Amino acid sequence: MLKTIASAILALAMVPVAYAAEDVVTAVHGTIKGMDSATRTIVVKTTDGAECSLRFLDNTTVHGVKMSAETGKDSWHGLTKGTEIVAHYTTRGSEVTALEIDRVGRDGLKASEGTVKDFDRAGRKLVVKASDGIEATFRLTDHAAKDSGKDLAQGTEKGAKVTVYYSEDAGRKVAHYFERG
Repeated sequence: MLKTIASAILALAMVPVAYAAEDVVTAVHGTIKGMDSATRTIVVKTTDGAECSLRFLDNTTVHGVKMSAETGKDSWHGLTKGTEIVAHYTTRGSEVTALEIDRVGRDGLKASEGTVKDFDRAGRKLVVKASDGIEATFRLTDHAAKDSGKDLAQGTEKGAKVTVYYSEDAGRKVAHYFERG
C-alpha cells in the first residue's frame, strides 16, 4: 500500500515537468492584420506571408506603445491593425497564446542589420558588425536567447546576416528578437 501511494505521488510530481515541456516559446514577426476584442485574438501576417492567430490574455505583456486618451476602441493596449510587431507565444494543444508583444518602429523596438561576429546563446550575448564596420553588442532577453535565431547554430554561423530588433536600457542595447536577414 505504501509503495502504491509513493508511486502515485511520484507520478503526480512528474505532471508539471510534462506540461513544462509543452510550453516552448516561439516568436513571429509581422504586421497585425486584424483584431477581435470579443474573442481576444489578433491575426498577424508574418514577413513570409503566412497568417498566425494569437490569443491574448490580461497578463500578455506589450512593449513599445504609449497609451493615451486618443487610444481608440479599435486598439488593444495601443496596438492597431497595420502595426508591425514581434510576438512571443506558446502553444498548448490547439491554443496559441501571446505571452509578449513588442511593437517595432515608432516608440517601439529599433532594427539593426549586420553580420554576426559573436553569438553566445548561453551567455545571452550577440555581437553584430554593421556594413559601416561598427560593432554593436546586444544583451539577449530570455525569449531572444531561447527562441530567436534558431537557425543560427552555436558558433557555426559567424558571418550570417541578421536583423536585430532591440530596445535601449541604461545605454545598453537589449535584443528582444533577431532573425536571419
